[in-house]
Amino acid sequence: MVPNRRAMPLRCGLVLCVLMVLWAAPILAQRRIEVTLTAAPARLSLVPGATTELFAYNGRFPGPTLEFREGDRVTVHFRNDLPEPTTIHWHGLNLPFAADGSPFHPVAPGETYDYVFTIQPGTAGTYWYHPHPHHRTGYQIAKGLYGAVIVRATDDPLRGLPEKLLVISDNRFAADGSIDLPASLTPTGIADRENGREGDVIFVNGAVMPTIAIRAGEVQRWRVINASAARVYRLALPGHKLLHVGSDGGLFERPVEVEELVVANAERVEFLVRGTGSPGDRVVLQALPYDRYIPQTRPATWNQPRELLALQYTTKSPKRAASIPAVLRHVPVLDTTQATARRLMVLTQGMINGQLMDPDRIDVAAILDATEIWEIENLVGMDHPFHLHGFQFQVLDRNGVPEPFRSWKDVVNVPKHGTARFIVRYANFPGKWMFHCHILDHEDHGMMGILDVSVPGQRSAKR
Repeated sequence: MVPNRRAMPLRCGLVLCVLMVLWAAPILAQRRIEVTLTAAPARLSLVPGATTELFAYNGRFPGPTLEFREGDRVTVHFRNDLPEPTTIHWHGLNLPFAADGSPFHPVAPGETYDYVFTIQPGTAGTYWYHPHPHHRTGYQIAKGLYGAVIVRATDDPLRGLPEKLLVISDNRFAADGSIDLPASLTPTGIADRENGREGDVIFVNGAVMPTIAIRAGEVQRWRVINASAARVYRLALPGHKLLHVGSDGGLFERPVEVEELVVANAERVEFLVRGTGSPGDRVVLQALPYDRYIPQTRPATWNQPRELLALQYTTKSPKRAASIPAVLRHVPVLDTTQATARRLMVLTQGMINGQLMDPDRIDVAAILDATEIWEIENLVGMDHPFHLHGFQFQVLDRNGVPEPFRSWKDVVNVPKHGTARFIVRYANFPGKWMFHCHILDHEDHGMMGILDVSVPGQRSAKR
């Protein structure tokens, strides 16, 4: 049992003690990191006056925050104590096929599985982990299975800034505190299948409306993960301009000042909050209205802003603001002239290229280390966030408008009746990799395909 979390101070995910090392020290040799994660039923207090039955990693909601460093050799010892098969997908990480945690490698109840991978150079950033069993991903995430991963670099240009990790999710609850997961043929279940499941309770690190303290003049680095099944967050902090410094695959080359940030489900962003208020001020991080919906299933309250957390200024006198580097890192260009193929993925309601997911069908065959350009065309009147497993990509343009700057991504939100193009290199690992809409209800109902990356002269990757 945990105490009521409403309005409690924000706590940025518990880092497993086995990972508590001096990450800032120079790498003298490859570190070997071992972590144990167990997925099991749990009972926790998530809403006032009730206890909720859920699934949890190591008994925590969200699961433990795992912190690695570039170059680490990681072994995650996983045990499934759930009453159904599951996996752990390491969302956004470049790792071997057998460690991806896709539907090809289910872990049965009572079984164990070791996820073994090396954190690749240049991948410092904010990631997350969650289950990915076929047809049950949305259910298991709704039941509480997800957690954060932070990958650090030894030469982080923002080292020393206070950090806040914000894992944002939403859920629905019945009157008795149980998680509301309607049957598929009920009116609510049908709406969820079309629209993507949204909840009226929004959590930040498992808390409702927590508080972050800041001192006037202080600069904080916020890492945000959208772990919601379908909800898009349009973040704004009244009276404050945000300094956008990173996305899915880590830092940009240069900071970008913005008024607000749109974070589609499964995306991550990093931004700096500058304490430009006065001692004692209080402001609220808001999720402003964002219309991702088709008219038939658009919620009645879609255009109402929601409050996510409070930023409370301390009464201490202002401090001198930290200096922010003008250049954060180099993001190498993926050269479009080196692309050997162009792929078109047409998104319709529930299907990609007119087909539902078939685990025995290869939708795209490619060669290891090839560079390709993918065009994602959304023909329907709602947004679809498109996710590619295994490989980071660079978005080239959206609706024909070039991206204003380079960044590493693994999710691109394709707005209604819109297009997006990205370039990707299939680096390091052959295998069968999923691509899918990351609205979890759409993914579970078959809006997913298979990319088979093979070594020339060898047979296609086996399961």
